[in-house]
Amino acid sequence: MPLPALARTVGLCYGRRNREVNELVRLFEKADIWRLASLESSERGVTMSRVRCVWHTTLLLGLFTGLDVPVTNALSAQMLSVSEATIEDINAAFDSGSLTSEGLVQLYLARIQAYDQEGPRLNAVLWLNDKALETARALDAERRVSGPRSPLHGIPVALKDNIDTGDMPTTAGSLLLAGSLPPDDAFIVQKLREAGAIILAKLNMSELASGVTMSSVGGFIRNPHDTERSPAGSSGGTGAAIAAAFAQLGIGTDTGGSVRGPTTANGIAGLKPTHGLLSRDGIVPLALSFDMAGPMARHVYDVAAMLGVMTGIDPDDVATSKSADRFETNYTQFLDVSALGNARIGVARDFLGQDTEVDWILEASLEAMRAEGATVVDVYFPQWLLDAKGDWYTTIRWREFRAQIPEYLATIGPEYPKTLSEMVERSMEIASLTPEGGTPNPTRWSLLIQEEQSGALDDHEYIAMKNYGLPMAQSIVAGLMDAQELDAIVYPTSPTRPSLVNGGGGGGVSATNIANLTGFPDLIVPGGFTSDRLPVGISFLGRPFSEPRLFGLGYAFEQATKVRRDPKLTPPLLGEEIRR
Repeated sequence: MPLPALARTVGLCYGRRNREVNELVRLFEKADIWRLASLESSERGVTMSRVRCVWHTTLLLGLFTGLDVPVTNALSAQMLSVSEATIEDINAAFDSGSLTSEGLVQLYLARIQAYDQEGPRLNAVLWLNDKALETARALDAERRVSGPRSPLHGIPVALKDNIDTGDMPTTAGSLLLAGSLPPDDAFIVQKLREAGAIILAKLNMSELASGVTMSSVGGFIRNPHDTERSPAGSSGGTGAAIAAAFAQLGIGTDTGGSVRGPTTANGIAGLKPTHGLLSRDGIVPLALSFDMAGPMARHVYDVAAMLGVMTGIDPDDVATSKSADRFETNYTQFLDVSALGNARIGVARDFLGQDTEVDWILEASLEAMRAEGATVVDVYFPQWLLDAKGDWYTTIRWREFRAQIPEYLATIGPEYPKTLSEMVERSMEIASLTPEGGTPNPTRWSLLIQEEQSGALDDHEYIAMKNYGLPMAQSIVAGLMDAQELDAIVYPTSPTRPSLVNGGGGGGVSATNIANLTGFPDLIVPGGFTSDRLPVGISFLGRPFSEPRLFGLGYAFEQATKVRRDPKLTPPLLGEEIRR
């Protein structure tokens, strides 16, 4: 959001008269914020109430932008840092000849070298594709001869390490699967390669997509905004890598918030799609009732562009049949800066009150939506659903992992465990050792025991929750939206700021697993920053297969606010600007 608009929004939120708000706008334009914050009441007729307002607005400037003072982009209108450039910008640079795919891959490899195991040591990358540059050169040659295959032609993508790649290991971050080379690519990876995307890296993650944001293969992952903070899980490596600009695009997976937590914690955009919109073939399962891959990127445009490349009916995943006649291959066509103008937005107030600054950012985000013409109304979920959703999720998740992981294990080599019981046995063997290049993960491995003892898919509790509980949740949420004719329900993606790496902070009662219980889509857009420079994301929850509408709303919000900021710990490297 431009600074004058930000000052006006915050001033209005604080109930100031229009004349006083105009004064704030003028003062912000002068950019002398720290002097303003210390003004005496006698100076220039400024009242103490105005001083307080300026002080709070100074604080909120940090909340929304993550900046100490207003800054001016030093790059010309024709130059962008690699982190600022969208796929559209990069394709313009490809077309003009100012950039090649090989050059872009080199830029990202340089950033990985500078910031993953050096500098802040984010520890987000597990494996690099040693053929990435060779592939980029081939795609550059193909572009010159026959043009691009798609907007993703020559674009580097990084994958969470539970997504199969036939030419790189897939371990789900676990020493129990160390060195495992899948027989082929996951369905969505095949689609990406067919579109000309370059698989650049496999990324660290919460082991087996659950637990703390570390893996026995790669150790702890760090948040590029503050290395003492967690990047959240389980797609923490994807969130950190995309925020730090280690690739243009990333893919995570989401069973109970694992795309959305890292998206908000790292200050980027992402989508948990409608259940069935993307194939889960070739993805290490956690619970197929909930599992979905999801695109993650620094810009809503890029999330939309990547999603369309990966959709399609997969005969190996029956859930994709739900998307027949409902999926798109080009979601960028729905990006509309005016989409909020006729929108009815519900705000889920059930998830506020856990972090004051997160609440402030949501309120300012709602004000920005109103300023764009949206009607905003309060909504509340039934208390019984809020009380029950955690138990429903855990009951289904644990039992399905126990029953479904053997089917995946059957596709990999005979040297690996074939059942959850064998995984438990192997973890006990490894825990007594100090693995070379690995770190035992007793927290996650102890959870394997609970999952192994959780029960089967034929017990009455699982059947009741699967066959009756989930449809009931879908009906309740859809009915809530229908009753108020809502286009989306918004809430802070996480009700608190990112937790400390050692587990302090964070937590809170979150809305995220509502999207998993219902299978509904959830688009996350950067909403701002807390006073300690930590990102906060805003979720847009929609009806099944309403991704086109959500992209319109999210893009309009993103373009009206423009609060995303690069992490200070991973600044641009010399010479990495892109000329459009």
